[in-house]
Amino acid sequence: MRSRWWLMAISLAASGSQAQSNGWNMPVGVTDVSSDIYGLHMTIFWICVVIGVLVFGAMFYSLFRYRHSKGAKAAHFHEHTSVEVLWTAIPILILVGMAVPATATLKNMYDSSDAELDVMITGQQWRWRYEYLGEDVAFNSNMSTPRTQISGEETRGEHYLLEVDEPLVLPINRKVRFLMTSDDVIHSWWVPDLAVKQDTIPGFINENWVKINEPGIYRGQCAELCGIDHGFMPVVVHAVEEDEFESWLAERKEAAEQEAMGVDREWEMDELVERGESVYQSICSSCHQAEGQGSPPAFPALANNEQLINDVDWHLDKVINGVSGAAMPAFRSTLNPVELAAVVTYSRNAWGNDTGDVVQPSEVAELIAQ
Repeated sequence: MRSRWWLMAISLAASGSQAQSNGWNMPVGVTDVSSDIYGLHMTIFWICVVIGVLVFGAMFYSLFRYRHSKGAKAAHFHEHTSVEVLWTAIPILILVGMAVPATATLKNMYDSSDAELDVMITGQQWRWRYEYLGEDVAFNSNMSTPRTQISGEETRGEHYLLEVDEPLVLPINRKVRFLMTSDDVIHSWWVPDLAVKQDTIPGFINENWVKINEPGIYRGQCAELCGIDHGFMPVVVHAVEEDEFESWLAERKEAAEQEAMGVDREWEMDELVERGESVYQSICSSCHQAEGQGSPPAFPALANNEQLINDVDWHLDKVINGVSGAAMPAFRSTLNPVELAAVVTYSRNAWGNDTGDVVQPSEVAELIAQ
């Protein structure tokens, strides 16, 4: 009998790590904060288990041992000061014992001072935008799961709905501060392995931070209902060694410089259409659909849209400045002039629109500067 109790105790002790590996428990994560949170969680869990075993054990023992069929009679007493003090003091001590480490962990979670890298994270329907402050590097991160998988035409991939075209790349062993906001509605940037879950709110900037200990790819998603494609806003963080991060950052800076130089040159229609199709599929197709058919009335069709076809200035204004009071956001700060010119040129010449119009990046840059 005694050996059976020991086996039960061992299995309970192992259940925390087993549950974590099976996905039933929160992950230990790859940061000191995530490890602290996990340790705090498991400590409080076992305190609750012990309390539950003692309370329910005493209750069921009393029900069985002193049942009426055995002739037991209830004792009658009015009060017992020592017992009342005891059952008040013990819970207070337990709560204080849990509150002290919890407070220390919370304080550490929100201490974003002395960061070595600042990243602005902006939530948008339905993508994330990352900007490395002071580095002139910024890009959009869109879900890359094919729509054919979502519609059931293809077998779902390994990272279904949790894969992106551009992951957030971060160095390990370096404190990174996140400045988080939103361009439209409330989103929530959540990566369980990093122990970061922070709302992004229009008009506000929230702070959080992370210091990743291990290289790897860590996945999460938007955790705040934000519209029709809420489920299509994954987060992917690629943590790399510091040398690799510096090389990646240098490459992105060089690419950004090349992109800026492209604003002043004359682009051919084929170049813009090819580039614009890529931009459209990653940015616009979630609302206006892959073939421009839209989802009226919220998202009008672009294919065979008479106003779009006949008025290029109107088209440019809506893409650059958005539509007030509607779901169409302004892309003047989200896309660069080359991308804006490309997507406008593409949509004016795709799906049978065939206007023959070519919008140059220099024209877009002038409109943005006004």
